Amino acid sequence: MPSFRVVSFNIRCATADDAQNNWIHRRELFFRAIGRLDPDILGTQEAVASQADELRQRMPDYGFVGAGRDDGRRGGEFCPILYRRQRFALVDHGHFWLSHTPDVPGSIGWDAALTRLATWIRLRDRLHEEPELLVLNTHWDHVGQLARLESAKLIRRKLADLGGASTQLPGIIAGDFNVEEDSPAGRLLAEGLIDSYRAVHPEPKRDEATWHAFSGRTDGSRIDFIFHTPHFQTIDAGIDRWHENGRYPSDHYPVVATVKWKEPPMNSDPRR
Repeated sequence: MPSFRVVSFNIRCATADDAQNNWIHRRELFFRAIGRLDPDILGTQEAVASQADELRQRMPDYGFVGAGRDDGRRGGEFCPILYRRQRFALVDHGHFWLSHTPDVPGSIGWDAALTRLATWIRLRDRLHEEPELLVLNTHWDHVGQLARLESAKLIRRKLADLGGASTQLPGIIAGDFNVEEDSPAGRLLAEGLIDSYRAVHPEPKRDEATWHAFSGRTDGSRIDFIFHTPHFQTIDAGIDRWHENGRYPSDHYPVVATVKWKEPPMNSDPRR
């Protein structure tokens, strides 16, 4: 069965006051990083409208789905998903907000400090027959513990509504979750899913940080993840720490997973 590569990358918003690490100083580094990673599916977080425009312009071979979290259009940060058009065809897409009112753009949930949302798409793999593939990308709140726990519950319900858990539609769930894997919210979200990184690196280590604040540090735990349903097998996964002369494309390391469709079970009765 054919494999494909998924990348989740918090690109750090262009509006942040990062001095020498401002977007204008690292945009070329970022796009070189993307070129190296060569994703088939890319989920980014923190992209503001100008960065979303650049992603569209600089990645013309990819489809783009995304909306600003403040108004569902161009206001605020996006959690866009890009997909390689040669490999995938878009079937459906949408967004929901991580709040009591997920269909209300700009709504803030529970004890969250900021508006948060999730973007989802349904794809048809041109190299694989039915079923379709569901991809979800999100960025959880960095302050609200209750908000993160409720976001996990909401996403699990939405996955079922969109054809995930209830109908076993194959799925990829990626993002910056602002939690460690053994947190209550992390465990709840991951229930029944496969953590691609942990599938390849089963023993937790002390150097798995994915947020490094442009420092290049590695000590710590992951807060960026790529999960998938059991329809896929993880072939490879890692944290990409590429840089040039001590300069990094973002304050997060991208996480990468290569997955392939599992072979369907052989029918034991040849007469059926």
